[in-house]
Amino acid sequence: MSGESAGPLGAPAILILGQGSLATATRIRDAFSAATIHGLAGRVEGADRSFDGFGEHLRDLYRADVPLVVLCAAGIVIRALSALLADKRAEPPVIAVAEDGSAVVPLLGGLRGANALARRIATALGTTAAITTTGEVRFGLTLEDLPEGYALRDKAAGKRFMSDLLAGATLQIDGDAPWIDRSKLALAQDAALRLVVTPEDRDAAANELIVHPRVVVVALADPEADIPTGLRAAGLSPLAVAFVLAPNGAAVATDLPLRFAADVEAALRDAVPDPMRPVVRQGGVAVALARSPDQVHPAGKPRGSLRVVGLGPGDASLLAPAARAALSRAQDILGYGPYLKQGGPYLADQRVHESDNREELDRARHAFRLAAEGRDVAVVSSGDPGVFAMAAAVMEALDGAEEPAWHGVRLQVVPGISAAMGAAALAGAPLGHDFALISLSDNLKPWDIIARRLDAAGAADLVVALYNPISQARPTQFDEAIAILRRHRRPETVVLLGHNVGRAGERLTVTTLGALKPEQVDMRTVVIVGSSQTRTIARAGDTPWVYTPRSYPKG
Repeated sequence: MSGESAGPLGAPAILILGQGSLATATRIRDAFSAATIHGLAGRVEGADRSFDGFGEHLRDLYRADVPLVVLCAAGIVIRALSALLADKRAEPPVIAVAEDGSAVVPLLGGLRGANALARRIATALGTTAAITTTGEVRFGLTLEDLPEGYALRDKAAGKRFMSDLLAGATLQIDGDAPWIDRSKLALAQDAALRLVVTPEDRDAAANELIVHPRVVVVALADPEADIPTGLRAAGLSPLAVAFVLAPNGAAVATDLPLRFAADVEAALRDAVPDPMRPVVRQGGVAVALARSPDQVHPAGKPRGSLRVVGLGPGDASLLAPAARAALSRAQDILGYGPYLKQGGPYLADQRVHESDNREELDRARHAFRLAAEGRDVAVVSSGDPGVFAMAAAVMEALDGAEEPAWHGVRLQVVPGISAAMGAAALAGAPLGHDFALISLSDNLKPWDIIARRLDAAGAADLVVALYNPISQARPTQFDEAIAILRRHRRPETVVLLGHNVGRAGERLTVTTLGALKPEQVDMRTVVIVGSSQTRTIARAGDTPWVYTPRSYPKG
């Protein structure tokens, strides 16, 4: 079936380049529940977030599918985004607004609500949006971007319909389409083009355009029941589903919007109190049909989400756009204090939960409890959350958890740049061939296991990146680790020390295995011990480049 959207959009990011734009940006932000103001560092005070490079930050947000409201000249925005413009059906809304709020111009994202967003901003600012889309100007709408509560079955057909209507064709309506009644479309009972508003799962006939109103609510008596079979039994399209109701704590395999209730039958009656026809029941699936989208009520509680977010090595410019988006939409953010600071600042209505760095499992359980309540939760982790970090703790908390509601949470791991990758990038390409990542912390595994792994990696001639190399509680184990690697490597083997990578005080040191001393290393250092093939290239006035060739000598 065609016509799938690029995905739901979150709250807009409002970008400003100077202090003079803050008042207008604040008025726009106040019109939305979760919008954020992003201000240029050094020029704007009082923004929710700051950024350094305008073009880079704008492109990062665009790639993350964040709606953009930019208070500057439209040409600046267009030039910054021009290289990314490819598919108009996937691009998020991009709106240019004059610094004083006198002009609101939708630039991109017309098929994903840009015009509606521009009108909403214009209303907040007491002005009129400069809509230039031909269908919007002539008819007051476009069939390629329907109001909330309606879905187009085939967007390509919608485009053809708009072209025909703009060429002078008339239209007849079959079904309830109140937004059409408010438009300037030429309607006629005998028109050649026919717009059909129906929840039924059927293909369009010639000269038909099918719109599905989201009037269907599905209730699952059995969480493993087959939702498509139940919809087919009722003759209804998945695009017409407003949401699926499941028992509290159920793990349901579906991409449809999901809500939970202790009594799904009672919740179904609350959701659709006045059904259009009797409820259809098929194999543990009950399907109710409301008369219109505004007669579907949000019964039960929403499905919560838990995102484990990698913050990268520290520099804000190395934070992935997907991570920024996850932090922007979260209601609750959990993490170790320094990492929470790294991911901020946060909005006033976001709840921040700080915990000690040694409480990973408790933090993960806390996150699941919040998400099981229907909240949008983010757990932050430095570097990549899957490398000696919070993603494994979250999975461990979920594995075998007695709380069934945790398994119903939408769980996602948002990757980040790990410390070894950050240090390697500064030095060149020391990880250019096979390598191993080994943590020297024995808090969660015995030292003899660590020692055996070091010995095996050394014997295999792998580049070895050492995490958590030394601490006050482990003052001697770094020496032991290096002694193990020295059994297999020559003294002149290249060693790279990345200290505070991506943070204030960043320092890169290139030394050798023979010259390496423990006082050069602390817990904020990642140590990369080269293989027999790792080499250096001198560069004037700086530490040498370090790389490991991709090829390996035969024999």
